[in-house]
Amino acid sequence: MSIAPNPDPETLAEQLHTTAIRLLRSVRRVDESSGLTTPRLSALSVIVFSGPITLGKLAEAEQVRPPTMTRIVNALEQKALIVKKQDPADGRVIQIAATTSGKKMLIRGRARRVQFLTQQIRRLEKSKQQNLSAALVTIKDLINQLS
Repeated sequence: MSIAPNPDPETLAEQLHTTAIRLLRSVRRVDESSGLTTPRLSALSVIVFSGPITLGKLAEAEQVRPPTMTRIVNALEQKALIVKKQDPADGRVIQIAATTSGKKMLIRGRARRVQFLTQQIRRLEKSKQQNLSAALVTIKDLINQLS
């Protein structure tokens, strides 16, 4: 892919969208060794990094309906990757938290993905690595605008 002298924002958006999806699909293959589906890994990631969370908030974060999230959470609980606890402030509310095993699984998975990407990036010429570094700054700025 060559760099256009005056890139059109719509063309950039299309290319960014396609590239992001292709990157995620490539990296997702590394996750297959975890034994968890992508939705379960994604939910576990939210639980690990957000701390204890309610089912409703987790479903909202993952953009799925509560019944779907209930199935995901139950599967994670069966694998002892998460636990359900009563909220100390309101006993009617159930908080979902990662177990030590869940945290370790997620950290190992992240390490595998980073290692995979590191290997791919090392294959690039130094100038392309520098271009990637500059592009990441711009992508981060774009993400911050979305938040």
